[in-house]
Amino acid sequence: MEQVTQSKTHVLLLAYQSLGIVYGDLSTSPLYVYKSAFSGRLSRHQSEEVIFGVFSFVFWSLTVFPLLKYVIILLSADDNGEGGTLALYSLLCRHAKFNPLPNHQAADEELSLYHRPGYSRRNMPASAFKIYLEKHKKSRTFLLFVVLFAACMVIGDGVFTPAISVLSSFQGLQTHGRIKDHGILVIGVCAILVGLFALQHRGTGKVSFMFAPIVIIWLLTIAVIGIYNIIHWNTRIFLALSPHYIYKFFAKTGKAGWISIGGLLLCITGTEAMYVDLGHFTAASIRVAFSCVVYPCLVIQYMGQAAFLSKNPSAVPMSFYASIPGPVFWPVFVVAVLAAVVASQAVISATFSIVKQCHALGCFPRVKIVHTSRWMHGQIYIPEINWILMLLSLAVTIGFHDTTPIGNAYGLACMVVTIVDTWLLSLVSIFVWHKSVTLACLPLVFFWPVEIIYLSSSSVKILRGGWAPLVLAGIFMFVMCVWHYGSKRKYLLEAQNRASMKWILALGPSLGIVRVPGIGLIYTELVSGVPAIFTHFVTNLPAIHQVVVFVCIKSVPVPHVSERERYLVGRIGPKAYRMYRCIIRYGYKDIHKDEDDYEDNLVMSIAEFIRMEAEGCSSSHDGWSFNSRMAVVRTSGKFGTRLVSSEAGGTQESSSSPVGDLRSSRSSKSLALQSLQSQNEEEELPVSSHRIRTRFSLAGNDDLEEEVKEELMELVEAKDAGFAYIVGHSYIKARRHSPFVKRFIINVGYSFLRKNCRSPAVALHIPHINLIEVGMIYQM
Repeated sequence: MEQVTQSKTHVLLLAYQSLGIVYGDLSTSPLYVYKSAFSGRLSRHQSEEVIFGVFSFVFWSLTVFPLLKYVIILLSADDNGEGGTLALYSLLCRHAKFNPLPNHQAADEELSLYHRPGYSRRNMPASAFKIYLEKHKKSRTFLLFVVLFAACMVIGDGVFTPAISVLSSFQGLQTHGRIKDHGILVIGVCAILVGLFALQHRGTGKVSFMFAPIVIIWLLTIAVIGIYNIIHWNTRIFLALSPHYIYKFFAKTGKAGWISIGGLLLCITGTEAMYVDLGHFTAASIRVAFSCVVYPCLVIQYMGQAAFLSKNPSAVPMSFYASIPGPVFWPVFVVAVLAAVVASQAVISATFSIVKQCHALGCFPRVKIVHTSRWMHGQIYIPEINWILMLLSLAVTIGFHDTTPIGNAYGLACMVVTIVDTWLLSLVSIFVWHKSVTLACLPLVFFWPVEIIYLSSSSVKILRGGWAPLVLAGIFMFVMCVWHYGSKRKYLLEAQNRASMKWILALGPSLGIVRVPGIGLIYTELVSGVPAIFTHFVTNLPAIHQVVVFVCIKSVPVPHVSERERYLVGRIGPKAYRMYRCIIRYGYKDIHKDEDDYEDNLVMSIAEFIRMEAEGCSSSHDGWSFNSRMAVVRTSGKFGTRLVSSEAGGTQESSSSPVGDLRSSRSSKSLALQSLQSQNEEEELPVSSHRIRTRFSLAGNDDLEEEVKEELMELVEAKDAGFAYIVGHSYIKARRHSPFVKRFIINVGYSFLRKNCRSPAVALHIPHINLIEVGMIYQM
């Protein structure tokens, strides 16, 4: 009984928090819906019957799309708790051969979140439709193209939502002649937008506790105002709940009514946020918040506005603020501005998340990603995207200076995302839930006709603001497609030019050069084989480190990878070569944080692999190289070798283990290097008064073979000598005889993006003093 009570309390708490993060955009729609709907030819039809029909259309739109489609149906189609268009696509990638990443491994399919229980039936025969899509490359490319286009539309929401929300909230100052100069109003809106984007680097963690109360106060306020307007102006508005008024609306308005749909659909903008932010909450909490608070408050507000307009049709341009009783105007205005800021903040954060997921899919250039909250998972900040959104939002506000054309643009972007989500839901039903094609097509049959009508109405307004999301989506699509194509071609060229294992074996354990103390971390995108940069390094430099680790940091199509499954370690060549491969896997929602113990975890993983290999515990055969067994290494105290952290505080550590004896007896560093190291340590002491040093202790080492002991001690000796990070700078160029389009994409587009995005060393948080860069040029 207590567990049930705690579960209900937890759901209610999450529902409360979701009101501030998820519903800010949807809840501010009453500010501009009726104005946008009556902005065109519909302004000639302002009778009570038409206004009742407009409200009926709004009511059933809220019921069919947010409530039925998203809350009841789509929230069940989650990817291990994550939602959104890209989450659905990742789910498809795992259950069908749609993965756009070329570095997929069979070991990735053994991740605990890869196949959700109850979803995947691996032995079930594939349907003919699935075989057809997997067989034809063009179908997979088209699917990726559509998903990226929808993602670009969501990014466009990050431009239009701040502009339309803040501008519509400020337009209340124009009622009753409070501000007559529209230019002053736009300047004030721009100032708010600049402040909003300028504070993004602080994250939402410090102010998120205020979001939920603001939205709750806003929803309760507009609900009370709605009740007042219903009672005061027209109680007959309840008749408009009947869908019969929609028929009467179109019968009377005709083409003008159809065109007005593009403005009416703004009542459902922000619905996608419920699905995108699913990972921060639970489906139950989002359902409770929408069904019990958001939905009834919005319906009452729209009903109240319609009741007011039925008696005051001339107030349509400022319907929301005109319907507010005079004594409470200023309090409502302040709450409206705060709610608009909350709505903008939520969509901006969602845009950052979308860009991060596109980057994980290999479809967006490297950008700086900052984790802004210790407590709320997934709250990130991307400086480059933030300033781009700010400039575009300011341009939209100044260029359009009115909510009507911005609403036309916003509505078109919303409908594109909604249509794509319906299509992906049907594909998930076939490939993941293994439903029949007939049953899977039911969402298309039920929702697509209505959505296409909405989209057709929005398309009519392309010349009146609807072109803006298409232009923005086109620009972002070009960037994504060029980066994806160039990155994939570079990976394939690196795979084709990888070093021959016969050549490496012929060099011998010394690799034909001097092996110096230390660990060389060679970063590569290849998950098998030896990259060409290693060959280039060995043939041009006289020495290499005694331990060489090929590190591959890759993204997998799952939302999260647990720490216990992150490291996949194997060996390259015979044991005497001391060459290893370590693949570090992240999910598309994981944050690549700059971990202070990264080097320790890496060495720990290799040491655990050596122990597992000696005990015959290796699993998951993968790769082609000699003795290329790879194993998932869990860096925990379960195994014999472990790292123990201790605070040295300036005193020298001692160790009784064989590794400690080996460390104290080693003197391979020159006097000059030791002097330089001591100077660096003295300089760093004021910054950090307590230096944490780590050491190995080999528990139960009496059971180890001498060969294993020697390899482990050599690994620790190399760790004490230091790390060097070897990063390849691979350039690709199209040949002169290549088609013009390929030469333009590779030599101009991809080259420009590569030069202006963050370098691999910066993105991987590699210390500059330990960095070695190796250049390679590939002709294609």
